[in-house]
Amino acid sequence: MDRYRFNDAAKKALEQLRTPLAVYQFLNMRVVTVLLSDGFIDLLELEDRETAVYLMDHDMYEATHPDDKARIADEAVRFATEGGRYDVVYRTRIGSSGDYRILHAIGEHVYTEDGVRLAYVWYTDEGPWYSEGADQQVSLGHELRRTLNEKNAAGTVNYDVLTGLPTMSYFFELVNQWRRENNAAACKPVILYMNLCGMKHYNRIYGFAVGDNLLRRFAGIISKYFGQENCSRFSADQFCVFTQEESIKNILRSVFREFRSDKEGPSLPVRVGIYSEEYGMLGVSAECDRAKYACDTINQRQISDFRYFENVMLEQAQMKHFYIDNLKKAISENRIQVYYQPLIRSANGRVCDEEALARWNDPERGIIPPDEFIPVLEEAKLVYQLDLYVVEQILKKIKVQEQEGLYVVPMSVNLSRSDFDACDIVEEVRRRVDEAGVSRSMLVIEVTESTIGKDFDFMKSQIERFRELGFPVWMDDFGSGYSTLDMLHSIRFDTIKFDRRFMKDFGTDDRSKIMLTELIRMALSLGMDTVCEGVETGAQAAFLREVGCTMMQGFYYCRPIPLESILDRYRRSIQIGFENPRESDYYAAIGKINLYDLAVLSNEDEESFENYFNTVPMAVIEVTSDCFTLARCNSSYRTFLTKLLGYLPIGKPVDFEKGDGITSKRFLNAIRECAQDGGKMLVEEKLFNGTVMHAFVKCIAVNPVNDTRALVVAILTITDAAKKPVTFSYIAKALCSDYINLYYVNCKTGRFIEYISDNELGELETERYGDDFFEASHRDARIAMYHEDLDMFLDVFTKEKILRSIDDEGAFLLTYRLMIDGKPTFVNLKAVRVKTDEDHIIIGLTKKSDPIETGAD
Repeated sequence: MDRYRFNDAAKKALEQLRTPLAVYQFLNMRVVTVLLSDGFIDLLELEDRETAVYLMDHDMYEATHPDDKARIADEAVRFATEGGRYDVVYRTRIGSSGDYRILHAIGEHVYTEDGVRLAYVWYTDEGPWYSEGADQQVSLGHELRRTLNEKNAAGTVNYDVLTGLPTMSYFFELVNQWRRENNAAACKPVILYMNLCGMKHYNRIYGFAVGDNLLRRFAGIISKYFGQENCSRFSADQFCVFTQEESIKNILRSVFREFRSDKEGPSLPVRVGIYSEEYGMLGVSAECDRAKYACDTINQRQISDFRYFENVMLEQAQMKHFYIDNLKKAISENRIQVYYQPLIRSANGRVCDEEALARWNDPERGIIPPDEFIPVLEEAKLVYQLDLYVVEQILKKIKVQEQEGLYVVPMSVNLSRSDFDACDIVEEVRRRVDEAGVSRSMLVIEVTESTIGKDFDFMKSQIERFRELGFPVWMDDFGSGYSTLDMLHSIRFDTIKFDRRFMKDFGTDDRSKIMLTELIRMALSLGMDTVCEGVETGAQAAFLREVGCTMMQGFYYCRPIPLESILDRYRRSIQIGFENPRESDYYAAIGKINLYDLAVLSNEDEESFENYFNTVPMAVIEVTSDCFTLARCNSSYRTFLTKLLGYLPIGKPVDFEKGDGITSKRFLNAIRECAQDGGKMLVEEKLFNGTVMHAFVKCIAVNPVNDTRALVVAILTITDAAKKPVTFSYIAKALCSDYINLYYVNCKTGRFIEYISDNELGELETERYGDDFFEASHRDARIAMYHEDLDMFLDVFTKEKILRSIDDEGAFLLTYRLMIDGKPTFVNLKAVRVKTDEDHIIIGLTKKSDPIETGAD
């Protein structure tokens, strides 16, 4: 849907109104401006209509008082998404004087003839706001007093329509009047700022009618304890009270108790900030602000609580104002610096991605960490300005890196939920990337679980927009919340970043390691890469490599540093080094191999934490035309090699012609063949110490730059040859010259291995693996069976009949004809059960005699 346009006559009539009026429309989860009247432009003392529309679309709350921005922004979104009436009072700067004035905005929804819903909002100037240095004896001002006197008869200016409590402006006047007539020092007055926690969610669940009744009930309770003229409803769920400090704690507990036990309906927790005049009489408005500072510091949202104002809160509030008021200046003067922390590819130890992080470098305050100013900017709906600036700096870095002749890797930017509310962040990012001529795949979008959870359907659509445009999207801080798995089920991500808390417990609790291992396995199964944050030790890095974590990030490798430091490290040859982007897929494939993935084969007790990492020896071997290198291995493989060789040749290329010192010729031929064919193979090898090893080898990736082949090796069994163990592999090898085919079949699962003999080498080879042996056998019979024997074979050769014959007679025997070299040939089939494993049977197939001639066509 496009922005609504009035016809020329209606547009002209509305724009010429002297009454301050704005018409808005809610599109793509954003409030956009449709029309502004002349009265509105004059009220805010704006230059012209075009400037006014641009300001309202791009920074509607720029001039709003910092303490009011989040409140009215939330109320605007509530009004746009849930309907009802828009009624807010807030402070904003008007004109060049920079002084705050109180505005009252009232809005309603109107539907056009063609069904488009528009929001009409009227604005009233309620007069100046008292500055912190104002004399407490100064009244509201002549113009506001005149307005109050003119409209007092209607009873709608001085008192809130819903609750009957004094409005904010009238409350200020009442408190000042009381102070003029009474000795404040004698009774120790205090200001209480009250906030009902979760009002928006309450309205969504129970409806606005029930929510309005809750507000009236609360207003009645505080009026009962403090007097109606001493209370005020500032806006929405915000209340203020002027009272005496004596017994205030007990009185507030009574208010909480009565509100909680009210039988008219469910209630909400109440947070209360208290400003005592022992900190000075500053004017009612400033004291209310300080009470609000105290209220906002109460993090517990499940129970009612109160807190006194302290000067440290004022310092925090001043810093909050500093961040909001100076953001644009800091950006324009390059005081916001972008630092980059590398992500290391597990398989090659190279930088494969970088995360961009903002640092505020103030000439007086020094470096300000992001966790101090970003939450403030998010609350004020201004963080989108910062994040778009970071995107622009990333694009500049890419160009500089290319000019320096360095490989360029993707870089990620963290987006906040408020980014998506403040503007069409997807379009803003796309436009900047395309204008810079940079591939969209080079900019990674990171979002956290909390970012998504606030409006799931909307955020899902925005993530899908990013991915459809070619931007990779990662979920950050995975594991820090409770609904992450639901999100993975519904939203497609390219990569998951695991929260650093997994690394905090690394050395003390195997449960954390097991959880992380399984989560990584799950992510890889879903087709997503993985990153683990907070890597600070070599042991952590080694573990993550072993369990298949694709990338790692943390102080163990490098702290966040600016571009200048990155270039300097390259000049001094001390940088980790960027990976060649053409090799990224190859090394990603190697890194995803979990070297503990066959743990179930070695765990006697499936519930034992101690046995979890005591698993099948596994390794990744890189193979070129003339040498091989042990690239990665798990702890079991390290133990195996150390016992066998006395040392660990990880990362050292070994020439195939000189490889006998490490392994046998047979095993070398096997890995060479798998590398060349890109296939898989079962290998039996007699080692130097007399033991026999059975291993599985599979080619998993090919490096497109240098044609290096990566193989995964899993050692399935290691037995002492002196004990001459009887295993199926030995039986199969002994009989390979007599049998056409041998099958090792799991009767429970249907999975099977088919073996054939290579008579030229006298060795046993694996021909294929498969599922549902009996179905596969019937399918093969229809192709290879002599047609006169087919129906008999299909009827007799079933799992039930074979197992019944084995149990009754010790074996299952069958003779039939196969088409071999174009001629029907009699074969004998024999099946027996593996005595040490009741679930498996062995089936052998031999020729009975030479082929015979028949009358077949």
